[in-house]
Amino acid sequence: MTTLDLVRRMRFALNDTGKASSDFDLNPNAVLPQGRVLRSAGVLAPIFEQDGEVFLILTKRSSALKHHPGQIAFPGGKRDDSDADVIATALREAKEEIGLPPEHVDVLGTLPLHETVTGFDVTPVIGWVKSPFEVRAEPGEVEEVFSVPLSHVLDPANYRIQSRRWRGQMRAYYAVPYGPYYIWGATARMLRALAERMI
Repeated sequence: MTTLDLVRRMRFALNDTGKASSDFDLNPNAVLPQGRVLRSAGVLAPIFEQDGEVFLILTKRSSALKHHPGQIAFPGGKRDDSDADVIATALREAKEEIGLPPEHVDVLGTLPLHETVTGFDVTPVIGWVKSPFEVRAEPGEVEEVFSVPLSHVLDPANYRIQSRRWRGQMRAYYAVPYGPYYIWGATARMLRALAERMI
C-alpha cells in the first residue's frame, strides 16, 4: 500500500462516526460518579512519512509532573475558551508541546470521544505532517519526543490487556509496548480504536 493509499484509507475510516471509547471499556463493573462533569480536551496523533515508512509521533511526559508523570501520551490537553474547537485545541497543544506548527498539519479526521478516568472527554485528532519541522520538547512538561512505526499500532495483534491497582481496585487496560516505550491506558485505547477502524 502506498502512502497516498494509506492516507485515503484513513480519511475514509475516520468518516465513520462509530461509538465513543472509555478508560472503563475493559472494566464493566466500574461505578462512575453520579453527576460527573467531563472537561473537553483534544489530542493530536501526528503521522509522517520518512524513508518510505509512516510513523506516529508520541511524547513521554516529564517525570516531574503531578498527573501521569513519565507516561506515554499524544501531544494535547484541555480545551481553552479561546480555541475555536477541539481540533484547534489539539493543534495548539502540539505546537506548544513539540513545536509542530499547525500549518504543517493536514487534519485527516477525528475519532469518537474517549472518556478518561481523570474526567476528560478527549477528541483524538489524526493529522498528517506534510512538511518537516524542528522538534522542540516543551521544558518541564515533555521529557522526550519519539516516533513509532504506524504499522505497529495499527496491528491489533500487538495489543495486550493488562491490569494494575488504581484507587484500591484492579483496573484492566490496553497496552501496546514498543521497544523501551510502554504505551498503555488512554493512549493505547485510542490507538486501538484507530486500529479497529483500519482493519
